[in-house]
Amino acid sequence: MLQVKTLASLASISLIILLFAAGCGSNASSPGDSKAVTTASSAPLAGLDEASSSVDLSTVTLRVGQTGWSNLELGFKAAGLSDNPYKVQYSVFQGGNLQLEAMAASNIDLGSTSEIPPLFASQAANGGNFKIIASFESTTLNQELVIPKGSPLKTVADLKGKKVAYVNATTAHYFLAKMLEAAGLSWSDIEAVPLSTSDGLSALISGKVDALASYGNAIITAHQNGATELASAKDILSGNFLYEATPEAINDPAKHAAIVDYLTRLNKFYAWTRNNQQQWAEITAANTKQPVEQALNTLKLGEEQRPSKLSSDFEKAIASQQEVADTLAGLGLLKNDLDVSSIWSREFEEELQQITAESK
Repeated sequence: MLQVKTLASLASISLIILLFAAGCGSNASSPGDSKAVTTASSAPLAGLDEASSSVDLSTVTLRVGQTGWSNLELGFKAAGLSDNPYKVQYSVFQGGNLQLEAMAASNIDLGSTSEIPPLFASQAANGGNFKIIASFESTTLNQELVIPKGSPLKTVADLKGKKVAYVNATTAHYFLAKMLEAAGLSWSDIEAVPLSTSDGLSALISGKVDALASYGNAIITAHQNGATELASAKDILSGNFLYEATPEAINDPAKHAAIVDYLTRLNKFYAWTRNNQQQWAEITAANTKQPVEQALNTLKLGEEQRPSKLSSDFEKAIASQQEVADTLAGLGLLKNDLDVSSIWSREFEEELQQITAESK
């Protein structure tokens, strides 16, 4: 789904947007930082008792990845949704691509990314040790190609021969390729520099690169430091984000039931943030070291563009990701052509249909 800071003000950079995307990153925690959160309850959420009644969820520890900061852990608590009848162990990563790396090593059970990281991860020798099990819709704002303050560059075509930082195997990788293509340039026409979100931001501000393709708080902070938008990806990206699970978790009845319950709570959390925007903005601001007004504006604009919610339309999501895969393959950025349906599991489709139907 780029590190080191030269300015003290960048030390606290972290993702502020509601979703952990995919394909998104932040500087709040280093990849793999984690802490366990144990909560207790006598039963899963209403409507899922039948799916969970045959298993003992109290014996389950669900290892969940999140991007940027502990937004899910803190958000579930604020929304009154942390009374799950199983243990949750959260790990924070800088991007969805790093979540899939952890999944490949069997270090997490459930992760979230944009459409892009799974395409690259599936090219690994072992297929990445994951299957996509669900999708959700969210905003595509704050995904941009930016240039530093005072840059003479005016158009994407001006990037020929220039150093351009991007976050490898994420939305930034994809939308940069699409922007170059639209400008009549190929990937080889630029000096592409793969960096983490924080390293890319630092490189842009210090003048080590001519442009940066990134997302989330890195883009917001870049603008705060005088950067300007060269091109926006808001109309390039689909806004589909994905949940992945390991085959082991999918096939384990207890973990399967815990994942269903967790996704149900997640969808309720999205609804809670829409109805409690001020409260969520205050929590976000406190944990990402930014003004509350900025966090609130980001949330409002994102929800106005595309409300965050789970989707049960597998056909639409698979078709969207297939289009992305075909584009990347056509640009030579994927080693092999890919039938996207092969990396999806429909084991949760019926439960997702129930979850989305109950939330309407």
